[in-house]
Amino acid sequence: MIRSALLAIDVGGTTVKSAIVDESGRVLARHSVPTGRGEAAQAAVRDAATHLAARARHLGLSLVGAGVVSPGIIDREQGVVHYASNLDWADVSLRAVVGSVVDVPVAVGHDAQAAGEAEWSLGAARGSRDFIHFSVGTGIAASIVVAGTRISGSAGGAGELGHTPVHPGGEKCPCGQRGCLEVYASGGGVARRYFTLSGRTATAREVVQLLDRDPAARQVWDDAVAAWVTSLATCALVLEPELVVLGGGLAQAGEALLGPVRDGLARALTWRSPPALRVSTLGTDAATLGAALMAARVARVATASSPVDH
Repeated sequence: MIRSALLAIDVGGTTVKSAIVDESGRVLARHSVPTGRGEAAQAAVRDAATHLAARARHLGLSLVGAGVVSPGIIDREQGVVHYASNLDWADVSLRAVVGSVVDVPVAVGHDAQAAGEAEWSLGAARGSRDFIHFSVGTGIAASIVVAGTRISGSAGGAGELGHTPVHPGGEKCPCGQRGCLEVYASGGGVARRYFTLSGRTATAREVVQLLDRDPAARQVWDDAVAAWVTSLATCALVLEPELVVLGGGLAQAGEALLGPVRDGLARALTWRSPPALRVSTLGTDAATLGAALMAARVARVATASSPVDH
């Protein structure tokens, strides 16, 4: 008997991660390719869909739905990325890109919001009604839930907290603004600033490992922590979330990040209790699992039954 399965694709600023997920939510196969920018990034998405569609056939699986998530300003109804600075995309139809490879319903959404939904359903934010989930990778974006409702914004662009200013007039961001949070506090920003200051190449994880013996690493990390404190203090005062979940590669720094951010928030919020801080329990799979949840919903609409029941 042929089993049903879902295709899930997470388009990141550095890597396109994709997976085949079965009817129980179990990941059966994975694939990843460098993202690139512009047309190359679209080609990477097609490559991911092509590779995993072939893999599904090899495993005797029938794909019934696909979910693809991306950073940027997304029109979910039309399946279009109107703008994504890290990908150099403007008005790219992800639905058409994936639909050119697989003949199944395709859901398109925002990567950070999909990651937040996965954490809300399956991970660190389960049971919470007021929380912010930050996806921290090449860039930074967030999923915001208030009183049990995810905030999408008037045009679907809510949650672009990576482009809120933490240093007005500061370093230039790829989006065209200056002083954005993700310039200083994303994984990509930490690596870039370390190279600028030291002349040496290091990932954000390697920068953390150098903190005790490299003044350049310490300065870059302290700047990142200060940027996080500024951003989270503003979020706490405006939204009063009970919980903040940090996801993505940079969050794997754990207490090297959470400890000083907690201390900074305690000093910054003199008359309001800071939110609890947690690291994602789904890790770097959160957006991919969120894309699988989207794929399950679009398949349910198309077939009146869901191949994945979370």
